[in-house]
Amino acid sequence: MGVVTAIAASLCCITPVLALIAGASGLASSFSWLEPARPYLIGVTILVIGFAWYQKLKSKKDIDCECEEDQKPSFWQSKKFLGLVTVFAVIMLAFPYYSGIFFPKNETKTIIIKESDFMEATLTIEGMTCTGCEHHVNHSLTSSEGVLEVTSSYETGIAKVKFDKTKVSIDKLAMEVEKETGYKVLEKKIEKDYGN
Repeated sequence: MGVVTAIAASLCCITPVLALIAGASGLASSFSWLEPARPYLIGVTILVIGFAWYQKLKSKKDIDCECEEDQKPSFWQSKKFLGLVTVFAVIMLAFPYYSGIFFPKNETKTIIIKESDFMEATLTIEGMTCTGCEHHVNHSLTSSEGVLEVTSSYETGIAKVKFDKTKVSIDKLAMEVEKETGYKVLEKKIEKDYGN
């Protein structure tokens, strides 16, 4: 039960990584609806695993019964197995904090463009719930030709992008985000057009 709730608590952050690996990036946002339940799922995980450890470590009552035998518990009932479950649950609960290691690092590009072709824009994105979502949005945008710099925040739901308007448009970037991540772009706004 503890493992299931630990996985469920981070499923919204695990899915973008699994979708990227599987090449089905559009599925990335499919479990973002679980994010509001994350604190409760974490609490249930801690309670279940804590209770299991309490049961395992509490002293056994002396029972006067000749029928009891001193048997070694099976692996599935051992402290070693419970320890493995606990470690796995902690790894799953912490997944949003280290999920960025699974996304490929985009090469730093040196692009020479005319200042008049340079543009800054923001995309308001619905569905980002953790740093894994930020990495997924950044990866999808920096993979587009002409993109110079991207920063996104799941807390604000905004991705800021700097790009060469002769190579890519804000509409194309919004479509890339929706296609590659499955998140919905609610608003596209040009912040600065150096050509005007």
